Parts: sequence; structure tokens; C-alpha cells
Amino acid sequence: MLYDSLVAASRTNDPLDGVRLAALDRSRWLVDLLERQRAAYHDTAGAGYRPDGGAGAAIRARINGRLAACGDEDGRAAVITLVLAAGWDDILWDHRDEIRPLAERIRGWTPDEVAVLLVRAGEHETLTLISDTLHHALDAADLLDADGRRALLPRLRQAHARAMETGAAREPAAPAHRLRELIADVDETVVADGLIPPGAPWAAALDIRARKEPSPEFAQLVRDLADPAGARPTQRRRRTSTALVDAAGARELLGEVLGALAEGDPVCVGGTCTATDPAAPGPAAPGPAGTDPASPGPGAPARHPHVLVEESGADLARGVVRAAAWTGGPAAVWHLGTLALRTGSGRGAPVSQDPALAGTAINALGDIGDPTALETLRHLRDRITHQGLRKRIDAALITAAGKQGLTAEQLIERGVPDHGLGPDGSRDWTLGGHRVRLLIEDAATVRLTFTAPGGATSRTAPAALRDGHPERLKELKDLAKEVRGTLSGERARIEAQLAAGREWPYDDWCRHYRDHPVTGTVVRALIREFRDPDGVWQPVAPLTEPGPDERRPVAVRLWHPVRATADDIAAWRERLVAERLRQPFKQAYREIYPLTPAELATGTYSNRFAAHIVHYPRLYALFKQRGWRANFLGRWDGGGEGLALRESADGRWRAGLHHEPAADDGHGHAPAHATTDQVRFERRDGRTWQPVPLAEVPPLVFSEAMRDVDLFVAVTSIAADPDWTDRGEDRHTAYRRAAGFGELTATAEVRREALARILPKLRIAGRCTLDGRFLTVRGDLRTYRVHLGSANILMDPDDTYLCIVPGTTRPPGTLFLPFEDERLSLILSKAFLLAADSAITDPTILNQLRPRP
Repeated sequence: MLYDSLVAASRTNDPLDGVRLAALDRSRWLVDLLERQRAAYHDTAGAGYRPDGGAGAAIRARINGRLAACGDEDGRAAVITLVLAAGWDDILWDHRDEIRPLAERIRGWTPDEVAVLLVRAGEHETLTLISDTLHHALDAADLLDADGRRALLPRLRQAHARAMETGAAREPAAPAHRLRELIADVDETVVADGLIPPGAPWAAALDIRARKEPSPEFAQLVRDLADPAGARPTQRRRRTSTALVDAAGARELLGEVLGALAEGDPVCVGGTCTATDPAAPGPAAPGPAGTDPASPGPGAPARHPHVLVEESGADLARGVVRAAAWTGGPAAVWHLGTLALRTGSGRGAPVSQDPALAGTAINALGDIGDPTALETLRHLRDRITHQGLRKRIDAALITAAGKQGLTAEQLIERGVPDHGLGPDGSRDWTLGGHRVRLLIEDAATVRLTFTAPGGATSRTAPAALRDGHPERLKELKDLAKEVRGTLSGERARIEAQLAAGREWPYDDWCRHYRDHPVTGTVVRALIREFRDPDGVWQPVAPLTEPGPDERRPVAVRLWHPVRATADDIAAWRERLVAERLRQPFKQAYREIYPLTPAELATGTYSNRFAAHIVHYPRLYALFKQRGWRANFLGRWDGGGEGLALRESADGRWRAGLHHEPAADDGHGHAPAHATTDQVRFERRDGRTWQPVPLAEVPPLVFSEAMRDVDLFVAVTSIAADPDWTDRGEDRHTAYRRAAGFGELTATAEVRREALARILPKLRIAGRCTLDGRFLTVRGDLRTYRVHLGSANILMDPDDTYLCIVPGTTRPPGTLFLPFEDERLSLILSKAFLLAADSAITDPTILNQLRPRP
């Protein structure tokens, strides 16, 4: 019987047993009707039962009729009974429709009756039931007098702690805020239990202050910090929070807590390791809704998540970050940047990714907006690949720029640090009688050199400095590392400017690019175009400037081959090789992708790179690296079709690469391989995007997007995987053979042209010939054909495949290449190896060179 079950459950040996039993006894009629409700449900096996129709409607009408006639005392007993029966044995519902009108009109609640409701709320496991029951309890508590609320304080604090523990405090219309206000009304010095997460390393200083120095001002501050403020708090909220911080004298405390978030220990939430154990890098690939598919390999230590802030403390942590930034200003920048990188990096990080906390830190940096905050945001944009956070960073840069009347790009270029370097990119120190020099040698190399008193120079720190000045030496090495990071970021940023076709006023270019000790090293190695007062653009070679007799330029842009003739492109490429000018990225040898007749025929989409089979985890990682935003494929709703998107031309255009899981590709949660499909383009139209014919896409926008897609296929295609042959025959073998030795893409054609200029200068030139898609290499034992796209090798006379794992050999270190291309380096390394095949000692290669019987 339901009554007996409820009575038994109400005997908990606490002071409230009598209240519960009295309510059940007074509402026995109600329990009997609930029992009939339960029986009707069982009679229909739950399938055809409707509380608002048939037998259900009749029972419900009787309950409502009796409840409407209840006086205050009977009504309070009925509310308690319905709350005790809510969710009983997973059959009876929560009775919110019956309780709400009753609770609104009854009076005379006692502290013990309200306590019963609070305790029952904490016994539920369902968040909705917890939240609903707390609201009923708080409605009753609002009717108590001051003494009654004071008597109820311990129960209110327990209820708040339970709400924080279960996550009910984060439910929509959560009652946690009402609980905090009621607790503050009773004792304004009390910080509600659980509001400062117990045991959280980052919150330790807050917890100590709350326990040892309670005050109304501090309690109010903590409530304010834990109150969600949205992604962009209002200025009014900022003024209010700042005033509360000052009233509590908590500026230094908030700086300390921000430091703990940035540098303190994470919390291990799934294992037994110590808090500082970084054995919990993120997943191998993201799944739906933040799932973590990573699992340890055989014999590997168990991996489990480490979090910096658990869910119960998320709102408070974000509030601390905002308030610490508002009150700390530039002094908070370092910790904000560290925190954003720590919680926004994702895979491989010591703590699980927390985009909400990272986003709050990023927004705070944008609000500060001083030069150090700008440099930090620029650094974060180079390091964080999470697309949502990258948008936050861009928005923060725009916010910071707007405060100075600049665009985001103008703000970035004005904030590139020079690290104290001179105009030539060098800086000198005297240390222990030695001269130490930091020098940017070229757009990819930063070196520390040490010159002894006798004049001998070394790249390795001498023992006298290592032993006598270890701390100072470490500072210099750290500085060199920072310069390398800035140089790397500038290479990527300037290549993006090339792809965007940006122009600069000449004075701005000189000040922020040409004459900058870091940025200048990159741009001086590029071909630039200068516009004269008549509007004519004139190209200027790397390492040169417009002549003194020429009229002063008005504007500058980076030369792009899509705007040049074929003869001009060939001339620049020949000059780079002849003068051994190595560029920081592909410019003269940059691939261009004009529209093809087939694309003009299809109209709105390109199939140029469709139907390739690629390694999907590598493809997804490359999307993020190149700034494309994509959903993750897998066995969940929406995971069967992929679309990778990238905006360009200041957000005016968008390219999309469609892809899908490869057919019959295993049974894991995510595919190992994917198939590429169409590329389409859209133009921004207000807040929406409109598809456009390919013929209307600007050539620079089209070419740069297709260049990325070509890169995706070239790097991730199974045709370029030397290990694939170990699988034997499978469903993808035909594709791999066709793609691995097929027609050359634009990237491979550029590689072929570079080889045509480089080969005559090599010592193996007499053994090498360019033959269509292949580099033919004549060895002592055999003749080989190396495909210029995939770097796969066929051996004469029967086109036997030769597998050479990358890394077996490398081209000579003095070999000049006009640009960095790993596949070109791989092809040349194989050519040098095979040209001297009689000297090969690796048995895995020698076994393949022997003629087949």
C-alpha cells in the first residue's frame, strides 16, 4: 500500500518525523486517491493511461476538488503529502499542477513544515524535482516571520549546498538565487554553503576569508560574483561589481584567486592520481556534445579527466575572472592570458577544455585593451584552435581596437613586440666577460651566440656561464623562445594578409612592417608592390626598396601571383633560385587556381577535389589549424554529413567543403576515413549568407580557398600514406593507386617547376630527369619514378611499388629551396637515396630492390 510505504519512508529518526507522519495521517484521503491513480496506471501497463482522460481524469477531478476545499492546516498537510509522494517508485509524477495553486493561498506555515519540504528536495535525484520542491519550500518560507526564518537557517544552508552539489542550481529558473537571498536576509554575513566550492584549490583563499573574516560586504560580493552576467556584462554591472570589491577590500584577494586559476592545481575527477598529474589530455578527436572518446592503449596508465573548475563553481570562477580584470587592469593580463590558454587549448592540455571560462578571460583581455593585453590576445590567436574561442578573440580584438579608433588588424600590427631588438633584429649583452647576442638570422631562425673574451664564438653557452650565471642564462633563453614565438606568429599573420589582399598606406607600412625588427625580417623577404601617386603598382624584389629617384609611394601591398601574368611569375621564380632568396612562405611559388571549364559548367560548385579518401582525424585537425570551422563526423544525429567553412575578405565571403564518412568505414564512434565532396561559395548578405555562382567569386578568394582544399587532400589522402601498402588489398586500394600516381594538382605542378630550376644545380643532376608526373632517378641497381604529388615510388621495369618510410634519409643540409615544402624535401631526399642505391644498407629497402623471382 502506498500509505504504508510513505509512512515507512518518513521514519528517518530525525526531529521532523512527527511532522511528516502527522501530514500523512491528516491527508490519508489524498494518499488513497493517489493509490487509485497508481492502480489505474498499472491496469493499463502505463501505455494507455492519461491523467486528463478516462479514469485518470475522474481521479484528478476528485483530488482537485478536495484540495480546493482545504483550509490552511489541511492544505499544508496536503502539500507535504504530495511532495513526499512525488516521484514515488518512478510512477507518480511531481504533482506541480496540484501543489502550485494550493501553495499560493494557504498560510500558517511553521519552520518545521518548511524544513520537511527542504529536506525532501535534497532527497530527490531528478533535477526538475529538486528545483520544483525547493520553489514550493521557498514560497512557504517567504511567509515565515523573522524568527521562523532564523530557525530555518541551517536547513536553508543545507538545501543550498545540495542544490550546488547536484547541479540543480544551474537549471533554468533555478531556486539557488532565492535561497541565497533568503539566507542573506537572515544573516547577511553568511556565504551560502556550496557557493564557494569546498576543496577547490583555486577557491581556497575565498573560503578562508569567508570563514575567518565574515562580513556583510564580503558575503554580498561573493553572491554578486556567482550571479551569471552573460558573455558581455553591462557597464552598470561592472560599476556595481567594482564597488562591491572595494567595499569588501578584496582587490588583492581577487588577484590571488585569479593567479590560482591560472597556475594552481587542477582537480582529478575520474581517478586516483594526484592533482598535478597531467595524465588527462583531451580526446584524440572530439565527439558530440563534448564527449571524450579517448582511451588508453594496452599497458598505458589510465587516463581520466582533470578539470580546473568543476560545474558547481563555474559561475563563481567566471565572476572572479571578470572582477579581477575590472579591478586589476593591466596587472591581471598575464594571468588572464595564461588562464585562457590553459582552459582553451584542448587536446594535450593538462586540464580539460573549458571554453566558457577561457572565453571569459578572453573577453576580459579585450576590455582591458592595453598593449600587453593586445599582445596576449594576438598570442592566443596563434595558439588556440577552438573555433568558438577564436571568434571570441577576434571580437575581443575589435573591442580593444574600437577603444583606440582602430580596426582589429591595425591594433594587432601596432602591438607586435620588438623585444628590445635593434633595427637589424639583434640585441647584445655582456655576461661573465662574454658577449651574448640574440639575432633573428632570417624569417625562420632565431639564435643566441656567445663570444668569449678571446673572440671565439659558439652557439652553445660556455660552462663558465652555465655554472656562474644560470638564472640570467635562463632568462636569455626564455627571451629567445619568446622572439621565436613572435616571429612564427608574424609569418602566419602576414601570409593571411597576402591571402586577403590587404593594402597599407606607405607610412604605416614603413613604421609597423618594414622598420619593425621582427616583422621586418619577414616582409623584407617578400615581393611587394608599391602604388605611385598615379595609381600604378610597381613590384619590388625581396631585400630591396623603391629607388631614391622614384616618386614616393602612396600605398603598399604584397605581390600575389593571381594578379600577375605567367611570364612575370616565371621571372620571379627564376630570380629567387638564381639569387638563392628563400621566402618565409610560398609567394612567388604560390599555387593559383583559376576557374576551369568544368567549374563554369557546374556553376555553383566545384568537384575539383571531390571523391578523395582521406584520413579523417588528420583532416579535422588540419581544418582547425588552417582556420576552417567544421562539425565532427560520427554515429550521432547530424554526424553523417560534414561541412567545413572558412570566411575570408574581412568576412564578406565564405567557402565550404562538403565531406562525409567513407563508405563501410568500420563501426567506431567516429570514422577513420572520409570522402571529400563539393566546394561551394557564399557571399554575406547582412546576417545571412547567399550562395553565388563560382564566376562571381573574386579570383583571390577562390584561389586561396581552393589552395587550402588542395592542401587538405594532399596531406591527408591515403594515397600519400606509405604505410597503406601493409594492409594488402582492400576496398580503397584502387583509389590509392589512381590518386597516388595520378594527374598532378596545382601544388604538385608548382613543385615540378621548382624542381626544374633546382635539379641542374644538384650533384645528382645527371641521374635525374623530370618526366611528366614523375621525377625519374637512375640508380646503380634500378631506375625509379617518384611521383611529384604523393612522393610514392615505382621501380622499373614492372612498376613495382617501393615503400620508403619518411625519415630514412634527408637531403643535404646545404640544399637551397626557395620555400618550405615538406613533400618537396621528401622527394629530394628519396632522389639522393635512390641515386646511390648501391650504398643503401637498410634491409627493409634492400629486400624490395631485389628482383622478384
